[in-house]
Amino acid sequence: MKKVILKCKLKNRDDFEDKLSAIDLDFSAIYWQHDRIYVPRDYRKNSNFPRLIMRTEMKAVDKPAKYSLILRRHIEDSGVDIVEETTIKDYENTVNIILQLGFKPLAEVSRRRQDLNMGDGVFIYLDKVDNLPGYYAKIESVLDPKDSIAEAKSDLEKTFQTLGENNFINQPYAEI
Repeated sequence: MKKVILKCKLKNRDDFEDKLSAIDLDFSAIYWQHDRIYVPRDYRKNSNFPRLIMRTEMKAVDKPAKYSLILRRHIEDSGVDIVEETTIKDYENTVNIILQLGFKPLAEVSRRRQDLNMGDGVFIYLDKVDNLPGYYAKIESVLDPKDSIAEAKSDLEKTFQTLGENNFINQPYAEI
């Protein structure tokens, strides 16, 4: 699936959430995510190399964790992310396969997250990332084949600016 993703460091988390609540949009309950990020052995920043992400997600303490393997490739010259996610049952065996395929660990990122489905394939995430100051918001828009990438990116920027935010960040949390 192709996505355009825009991330921003929030000036004030409560103000951001209040602006969305004022138009009857409310975030989900807080849940926890932990990503272990793997890259090919010859990985270079700002390249189109794929990343494999092993994600652990806990939405409630009385429910089992969900494990996912995510393939993410950021296509630099277009600004599009290609993302495929699959649920896995055996975390350890999947990590062993990743390592045997020649990937190496790059980073680990833990966050407390809330999400908001805006409809039409648009999602807003509110993140508190461990070891990073402040709060971050991320908007993802799933692209249809006929969608203009530039227009989709411009719409996401306008959404943030309408909410009073413009401190855009282009790098992943692991690189901030």
